[in-house]
Amino acid sequence: MAVPDSSVDPEAYRLVRAGRLQEALPLAERAVSGARACLPGHSLLASILLQLGREQQAVQVVTLAAELEGSAEAYDGLAYVSMTLNLHERANELYRRAVRIAPQTPRAWYNLACSERSLGRLAEAEEACDRCIALDPANHPTYLLRSELRVQTPAANHIGALKTRLGDPGLNAQAIAHLSYALAKELDDVGRFDEAFAAFTVGAQARRSQITYDIAADVARLERVAAAFPRAAPFGSAVPRGGARCIFVVGLPRSGTTLVERILSGLANVRSNGETDHFSKALTAGSRGSGDMFARAAAADWRTVGARYAQLARLDAASGAVIEKLPTNYLYLGAIRRALPEAKIVWVRRSSLDSCFAMFRTLFGDAYPFTYDFHELARYQAAFERLMDHWRSVLGDGLHEISYEDLVADPRRHGAEMAQHCGLEWTDGAVDIHHNASVSLTASAAQVRRPIYGSSSGRWRSYRRHLEPLIRALRDSGVEVPQDA
Repeated sequence: MAVPDSSVDPEAYRLVRAGRLQEALPLAERAVSGARACLPGHSLLASILLQLGREQQAVQVVTLAAELEGSAEAYDGLAYVSMTLNLHERANELYRRAVRIAPQTPRAWYNLACSERSLGRLAEAEEACDRCIALDPANHPTYLLRSELRVQTPAANHIGALKTRLGDPGLNAQAIAHLSYALAKELDDVGRFDEAFAAFTVGAQARRSQITYDIAADVARLERVAAAFPRAAPFGSAVPRGGARCIFVVGLPRSGTTLVERILSGLANVRSNGETDHFSKALTAGSRGSGDMFARAAAADWRTVGARYAQLARLDAASGAVIEKLPTNYLYLGAIRRALPEAKIVWVRRSSLDSCFAMFRTLFGDAYPFTYDFHELARYQAAFERLMDHWRSVLGDGLHEISYEDLVADPRRHGAEMAQHCGLEWTDGAVDIHHNASVSLTASAAQVRRPIYGSSSGRWRSYRRHLEPLIRALRDSGVEVPQDA
């Protein structure tokens, strides 16, 4: 959302923050009426229209404003809304305009770097990161972004610079987390695993210190989800238009959901909405009755939920299949089956030890707070497996399970089986994911620009002597681990 300035009506901005969009709309329209320049107010107006479901009008506002001369701030805000509208090339051009107008603004270079990465232009993204860091060495998220853009080598890396930066006095926990994960990633790339694990640990501890989190509450939440959608409950009969074209790809983070998305979106007439909260918003809109959130969700008006989801997911915008790839939609599989009984569901499984260690090696944003502590990871992994066992019994053949390890070992075979489940016509070229030019905004955005590789399977073995606490915690939680662990 645009930051208030002279072109943003303060009252409109206040109303938006309060969720009173219909009241804010006329004020936002009036603020830019007759404007001869691209203003931050255009971004606010487009954002309001989009949130009201008036997507075409939002696109029109962006299109007309982009034709006008404007400030770097205005173009930056318009670029952000363009990304929300899936107009990623337009967003990239607007970010480029912003850095041309304000080349000394670090944030403009960081935003451009993120845009270039999403489009697979990794060399350009690295150059933008370098510009941002040169202007503002304290922009610590940029160091991690840069480290993730390519596989570092002994001859070309930033290890020394990262260690120097981490030695600066006065770094806060957020800075330590970003720098430590960047250092760990680069050390891992060059095979210095003991040093890498030490850096991962420092980063994880720094991030965990910033989070107020109760693993017991999360475990109880997963148990409550299963209880709210028991095996015997009937499925809904309301089938919204286009529901049969929906494909939900779920699994724990870093389990291979992005790989599956890239393979499926490489087939004809398939598009991905990416990682959206469309279904959870639709479920909230259709929830009814009394009791806690789980009881209200279980008693939802499924016709309303399905219709609202169809609107949010833009099912009428194209005739082909539509992928929703938010990993945590595993929480809603019972509700998805009731609201969209013809939707296809694909669960990507990964070896528990590899899965947990992959999550531990990743600095997430505000999501997945259980990933920074081995005991919390093990407890969540166990609760997740219990929930998925429940969904197996509820969904039966409606849940297509695919092993990450099997997929990377034989992508054509397992990709074809997955496509058949989803009702898609298979072509072997779909496994050439590095040729898939579609946008990626996930943590794997740089990895999917390379051919499918299996080197991440069994990655834990390089760290075996450091992972004894995790292995023990998984076993104590009843989670199966490899026999040689």
